[in-house]
Amino acid sequence: GIPHARVNLKHGMKVEALRHSRETCTACAGTILLEFAALSRLSGEPIFEVKAHAAMDALWKMRHRSSELMGTVLNVHSGDWIRRESGVGAGIDSYYEYCLKSYILLGDERYLARFNRHYNAIMKYISQGPMLLDVQMHRPHTKTRNFMDALLAFWPGLQVLSGDLKPAVQTHEMLYQVMQMHTFIPEAFTFDFQVHWGQHHLRPEFIESTYFLYRATGDHYYLHAGKKALKALQQHARVPCGYAAVNDVRTGKHDDRMDSYVLSETFKYLFLLFSDPADLILNIEDFIFTTEAHLLPLTLGVLGNHTMGARDQEDQVQMLDYMRSCPSPNKLFPETVRRPLRDLVTGVCPRISSPKRLRASDFQASNADHLRTVYDMGITMVSLGEGKVQLLHSFYNAKSPEDAERGLIFMQEMVELSKSNAIPNTQLQAVAFKRKGDTELHVLEAGPSHFGMELTKDMSVVQQAVYAQPIKLCSTLKNAKEVRDKIVIMERGECTFVDKARRAQSAGAVAAIVFDNTPNTSINNQQMFAMSGDGKDDVQIPVVFLFTKEAEQLMAAIKQQPTVELTLMSVSGLKERLERERADTTKTDTKSESKATP
Repeated sequence: GIPHARVNLKHGMKVEALRHSRETCTACAGTILLEFAALSRLSGEPIFEVKAHAAMDALWKMRHRSSELMGTVLNVHSGDWIRRESGVGAGIDSYYEYCLKSYILLGDERYLARFNRHYNAIMKYISQGPMLLDVQMHRPHTKTRNFMDALLAFWPGLQVLSGDLKPAVQTHEMLYQVMQMHTFIPEAFTFDFQVHWGQHHLRPEFIESTYFLYRATGDHYYLHAGKKALKALQQHARVPCGYAAVNDVRTGKHDDRMDSYVLSETFKYLFLLFSDPADLILNIEDFIFTTEAHLLPLTLGVLGNHTMGARDQEDQVQMLDYMRSCPSPNKLFPETVRRPLRDLVTGVCPRISSPKRLRASDFQASNADHLRTVYDMGITMVSLGEGKVQLLHSFYNAKSPEDAERGLIFMQEMVELSKSNAIPNTQLQAVAFKRKGDTELHVLEAGPSHFGMELTKDMSVVQQAVYAQPIKLCSTLKNAKEVRDKIVIMERGECTFVDKARRAQSAGAVAAIVFDNTPNTSINNQQMFAMSGDGKDDVQIPVVFLFTKEAEQLMAAIKQQPTVELTLMSVSGLKERLERERADTTKTDTKSESKATP
C-alpha cells in the first residue's frame, strides 16, 4: 500500500530511471491523503482516497510499537526500514502534519489518535527544551546526529494547530535567534547553533510557523519577526529576475535557483501574516492548508465519505487520553515563555577555551588518565580490529556541556592531526635491493614513523632481512637469534607499531619493516602516512612501513634469494646517491674514452 517516491505518468515504473526504484521517505508516502481525499470527494471516484488511506495505514503499522516513533526512509516492496533515524525534519515532517490535518479535514478520529501518540513520543524523546534532536526509532534515548535541519521549522506551526502553544513559542524563539545570528536559517545547524550546511533555499517553514503563532496569540512580536525575515529576503536574496537561493549564509553567495514554493508558500505566508483578515476575499478559517500551502475547504469533510473501511482494533483508543485543549492566548503571554530563552543562541558564544584541556596531539591511548578524560568529553573508542580504533563523539554522553564542547574541539583536532600524518614526498623512505643478475636497483617507497631513528640524507641501513615469528610480533619473539643484527619484517595489526618496534629492538634487530595487513593497498592508491608512537623515545632503530603491493614485491625477492641485502634510507637521499654514482660513472667513462683516443 506504500506508493513509490516517483512515477512516470506516461510509462509508470517501466522507464529505466525508475525500474529499480525501491526507496521512499516517510513524508513522501504519507503526504497524499488531503489531496487524494479532495479529489475523490469532488470527482465521485473513491479509489484515490482509498489508496491514500491504505498508505497511511501501512505506515502506521510500521511504527516502532514501543517508542511510537517512525524512521525516515523505507523499502517500498519489503516494508523494511532503511533509515531508522526519527525526528521531525527532512524525510518525515509532513507525515506528522497530515496525521493531524487528515482529522481536521475528514473528521476521522483514528488520525487524531495516531497523531497524539506520535506527538507524545516526540515530546518525550526528540524534544529537548526548544531543540528537536533526532534519535533512533528503536533506541529513542540514542541521538543520531549533532545538527538540526531547517525543515523542522514547520513544527511550531503544527503545535499551534494542535493546541500546544508553549513549546511552539520556545522552538520558534530558538529558530528566530538562529536566523538573526546567520541572517537566514541555514539548511542545517549544530547544537551550538553554528552552520552545518550553509545553504538557504528561501524555505517557507519558519514564516509559516510565525504566521500561525501570530494568529494564535495576536502578539506583534511575530509581526516584527516576519518583518525581519522579509527584510533579509529583500536585502540578500533579491535579484533582477526574482529571488535567488543563498549558496552559503556565511558568504551570501547566490545559487541560480528559485524553487516553486517561494511563491506558493514563502510569500503567501508573508502576505497573510501582514494582511488584515477583513481585507481577504475569503475567510481563512474555513480552509485548511496542505503542506504546500494550497487551501482546501473544510466543507469537503461533510460531502460524505464512502471510502472509510473498518478500523484496526488498535485504533479503538480512549480519545480522552490524548485530547488536548487549546490554552487561551490571553493567559499564555508568549513574552514570559520567550524571556528565559532570550540569550539561548548568543549565550553559547564565544566557544570555550581551556588551557588545561587535553589536546589531540598529546593524547596517548595507553595513558589511563587520557582515556578517562576523553570519556568525560563524550568520546568513546571503538576497536575496528587489526590495531585500528575509531573515535565517536556524543554530546549527551559528556559529563557536562563544557566537557562536550571540549570533546568537539578534540575531535576536530584529531581530524586535522590525521591529515597532518599524511606525509610529503620529501619524507618518504625507501627499501631498495638488487638480486643476483639484476642490472637495476629495485626501489620500494615506504612510510616513516614518529618514533625511532630517522634516516635522512646519506644515512642508511644495509643488511639481510628475517621474518619475525610470530609475524605480527605482538608477543615474545620465537626466532630472536635469527633476528639479531638483521632487518626484521613484521605484519601490521593486533598491537601498536611502537610495541612491535620495541620487541624487534630488544631482540637486536638493526631496523624493522612493517607491512600492511589489508589486501591490494599500494602507495599508488593510498595516502602514505607516518606510523604513530606513544610519546616515549626508547626506540632507537629505524622503522618503515610498506603497503601490501610493495611488500609482495619484497617478499618475492627474498623468496627468490633469501640472502639478498636490503638498503633502508630516505627516498631523497637514495636519489642523490644514485645521481652521484651515475655522474661518477659518466666521468670515468669519459676519461677512459679520452685515454683510448690515439
